Amino acid sequence: MKKILGLLALTLIILALVMIFRASTAYTDQSGQPQALIVDVTINEAAAVQRFATALTYPTISHDDRSNFDAAAFTGFRDYLQSAYPLVHENMQRTIISGYSLVYYLPGSDPSLQPVLFMAHMDVVPVQDDTLVDWTHPPFDGVVEDGIVWGRGSVDDKVGVIGLLEATEMLLQQGLQPERSLYLAFGHNEEVGGADGAQAVAQYFKEQGIRFDFVLDEGGALTQNMVGSIEQPLAIIGVSEKGYVNLVLTVMDAGGHSSQPPDHTALGILSQAIVKVENQPFPARLDYMLPTIDAIGAYMPFTDRLAMSNLWLLGPIVKRSMLKQPDMAAGIRTTTAATMASGSPKSNILPTRAQGVINFRILPGETVETVRQRVVDIIDDERVVVTTEYGSDPSPVSPTDARGYELIASTIRAFQPDGLVAPYMVRGGTDAKYFYSVSDNVYRFAMIRITPDTMRFVHGIDERLPVKDYLMAIRFYFNVLKQAVAGKP
Repeated sequence: MKKILGLLALTLIILALVMIFRASTAYTDQSGQPQALIVDVTINEAAAVQRFATALTYPTISHDDRSNFDAAAFTGFRDYLQSAYPLVHENMQRTIISGYSLVYYLPGSDPSLQPVLFMAHMDVVPVQDDTLVDWTHPPFDGVVEDGIVWGRGSVDDKVGVIGLLEATEMLLQQGLQPERSLYLAFGHNEEVGGADGAQAVAQYFKEQGIRFDFVLDEGGALTQNMVGSIEQPLAIIGVSEKGYVNLVLTVMDAGGHSSQPPDHTALGILSQAIVKVENQPFPARLDYMLPTIDAIGAYMPFTDRLAMSNLWLLGPIVKRSMLKQPDMAAGIRTTTAATMASGSPKSNILPTRAQGVINFRILPGETVETVRQRVVDIIDDERVVVTTEYGSDPSPVSPTDARGYELIASTIRAFQPDGLVAPYMVRGGTDAKYFYSVSDNVYRFAMIRITPDTMRFVHGIDERLPVKDYLMAIRFYFNVLKQAVAGKP
């Protein structure tokens, strides 16, 4: 017995030593990674900030109900861009797609080089009327006060549109002569899926036979205290994104008076179906979280490194821990969110139709159809009809050893020498998903700072951006654009 206990103790000691060794050696730090040589461009800050603030006064809102589309806001915004950025409009060919999306083209001197594409979207989410009193400044007044630019779209995503145009205008003022052709593309309905905007733009490029060296859209940011216990600023570059689908659950019934109800009304049957789906979440998988962990592992606390470097043993424990945190859970599973339901229009009438919507953000490995079939199988009730309202499959994964990623990452490091850079999978949706048909190298990043506090302003009350962050975004775009069109490395 003593011999067995001794062997067991020795085995445990060896196991512990192996785990500690892996935790100490599995990850390398980012010191010594290349930093771009950046130009500290002089900006007329007051004028640039005022142009940005003015851009926020145009209510370029995307509504789920397309009948509420305000065409005048978008055409007015387009006219404003033309007056605010004259060199862009004099030197670049502008093409209008689907009536409102914009494509700008500046030819390069070497047609053998693939062009580059920089993107952002012009539309913003609606503001609920009953929240207007809670805004410090009205959402479409474009107020600049105490070093802050206030307004809907200041973060998502007119900072991208106006920042790119400011940078391009300055490059043209300096006599930019690109070797690679430059394209800018601004979609008009990203907030409702981008089908009429970015998807049509991507199709336009495909029909023209254009393939891009790389594409840069919004979707990542310079974060602080957003990922685990990482204390350093962390720039996350989106190299992929989850898919998206709304599944509509419909139950039809004869209806009648509420004084003589059946055992289960249409709404009751629908409710049971929704609970079934919620009670059987998709399994968790760590594979799409690992590239991020590989990049930042050396900077995690030792206990975290110990767990992440020994998933062969501690994987189930790590999964359980991550699933308790909504943001982390979203990175390791297809998420399930019941968001809408309707039944009878009156309390004493049995519903003839009950309908609910469940939103799924789809992890790679699943598709819109596999998600729908799983839901049908879980509900297992012919009375509940499951249909797809809108859906897109997860995107491919862009490489991190390509010129585009390395250029973006090295420029970030130059602006934030004490920060970290890591690839990640975007939890939400961006226009970038449509552009894999014209490039293998599609990335998502905007040089703005995001913290847990500022996250609640995105799509929320008092959306705002510090002036210093906006000016940093312009300088970042200026340098990335300048390098991107310079030709071969």
